[in-house]
Amino acid sequence: MANSKKVGAAALLATVIAIPAEGLRQYAYYDPPGVLTVCYGHTGKDIVKNRQYSLAECKSLLTAEMAEAVDAVDRCHPNLPVEVLAAFGDAAYNLGSTIACDKSKSTAARYLYQGKLIEACNQLPNWNKSRIGGVLVPLPGLTTRRSNEKELCLRGAA
Repeated sequence: MANSKKVGAAALLATVIAIPAEGLRQYAYYDPPGVLTVCYGHTGKDIVKNRQYSLAECKSLLTAEMAEAVDAVDRCHPNLPVEVLAAFGDAAYNLGSTIACDKSKSTAARYLYQGKLIEACNQLPNWNKSRIGGVLVPLPGLTTRRSNEKELCLRGAA
């Protein structure tokens, strides 16, 4: 599969996880850690409070940002199976590429660089916390999301 096709397929799979995990809010809100967010988890500096975003705008943001996240993981690990790329792509969309690409901060990234895919997939549930009031707290939504990513990831790692 050509790289762009693989990234596209992985982005589509990742989006299937992201949409129910993020939910859709067309007005800006503050997520549990206090970050201004809109649509399907968009947290850019371009968010305008009290503005309604159209469904088309929200879908466009998700499509572009998910493709960027999956592409970032693919640049770190160009030979991942589609399902593994999708799982880590969704995690990168949600958390940033550190989870997959920064060996100094992520055991999952170290395993990916070593080609230990099952071990890397098994690390995903450890990334279910967010800092609230200065304390890392497990969030139920992140726990479910990481579980879904792990399940998809292990399918590709087998």
